[in-house]
Amino acid sequence: MRVVDIIEKKKCNEELSREEIHFLIDGYTKGSIPDYQMSAFMMAVYFNGMSSLETAILTQEMLHSGDVLDLSAIKGIKVDKHSTGGVGDKTSIAVGPIVAACGIPVAKMSGRGLGHTGGTLDKLESIPGLSVSVSEEDFIQQVNNIKIAIIGQTGSLDPADKKMYALRDVTGTVNSIPLIASSIMSKKLAAGTDAILLDVKYGDGAFMKTVEEAKTLAKTMISIGSHLGKDTRATISNMNQPLGNAIGNSLEVKEAIETLKGNGPTDFRELCYEAASTMLLMAKKVSSLEEAQKMVREVIDNGKALESLALMVQSQGGASEYIRHPELFAEAKEKIEVYSKEEGYISSLEALSLGLVSMKLGGGRAKIEDQIDYSVGLVLHKKIGDYVKKGDSLLTVHTNNGLKEELRKEILDAYRFSKEKVERPKLIEALLTAEDLK
Repeated sequence: MRVVDIIEKKKCNEELSREEIHFLIDGYTKGSIPDYQMSAFMMAVYFNGMSSLETAILTQEMLHSGDVLDLSAIKGIKVDKHSTGGVGDKTSIAVGPIVAACGIPVAKMSGRGLGHTGGTLDKLESIPGLSVSVSEEDFIQQVNNIKIAIIGQTGSLDPADKKMYALRDVTGTVNSIPLIASSIMSKKLAAGTDAILLDVKYGDGAFMKTVEEAKTLAKTMISIGSHLGKDTRATISNMNQPLGNAIGNSLEVKEAIETLKGNGPTDFRELCYEAASTMLLMAKKVSSLEEAQKMVREVIDNGKALESLALMVQSQGGASEYIRHPELFAEAKEKIEVYSKEEGYISSLEALSLGLVSMKLGGGRAKIEDQIDYSVGLVLHKKIGDYVKKGDSLLTVHTNNGLKEELRKEILDAYRFSKEKVERPKLIEALLTAEDLK
């Protein structure tokens, strides 16, 4: 078998066999197939796509390219949640504890942020002392003891994806549905989960720009899950403005804490409650969505959800008093208001622009080696549909280095106004299951 023949076959839009895909992924992971041949193959996939069976086989070969976690020692059905990323997305920090408080094991491996989207691990590390590097044995023991752990991915999981992901970034093949879907699903499945809830975002602050693109990606990942015997469902949610009000690491953790108390922004609460309820259904804890929603509200009202986060933080070496007393978080030196120069209803709010401003303040990474300032970021006071007068504060900038005029301009340019009344955007577009593939 020759790599060039596999490239030719995919270039001519022919379906590859399991043996051919195995030969390609195995050889590339071991180093016998060079980057330039894998680049050519991925470009052929970029233009011609892959069938649902090919994509499932590709995912399976990638997930078996390294270690696959065996979490069978964890009691119960393990449901993982994955978001495709967005500005202000701190959902896992709220949803995980809610689900765990309902008695469902949450054994989650998360990633770091690069660019305008912050990573769950970076946000958690704003809590003093908390470690996201936990051994597999301790990971399993912690989930069995307190029902939740959120840690970093181990280096031996899915090495094929690590190599392919880095190559896609420099060869113009990032935006390919089969390659995106296999990358996400291979990591999730290698992490040993039983079922997966995806939050596929669309809009200005997301990777997929339209609802249609988001649905196509979601259905591709659901199809992979079906082929590999995993219950996979997907929420399609709007990222045409930031999620919630806070952008920035410790600011987002504090917003997640408020949400676990039953407070927090309406849109963020809606997404968290919906995701947690769906996960309870997937774990077969309840038989109806109404029953799930009631259980979610109960663990928030009685404080068990917040206590679940505090227990996780304590178990991973963190200062759990920060969860019970979020005022302990270190604050930035300055809080600078940005005032509106216009009057009217906010008609659009560029999430990407605000995410980049937070990154430039020090709240994110432009390069992987950049250090993060956990205290900086933005807190929004006005969002789409709100009426604003000249001189009203649009948001507060939390900064340790002032606010340059160019950043102030970027913030103001992110807002668009209308004289006509603007409806607040719908957050959750759809919930897709395997039934939607038929």
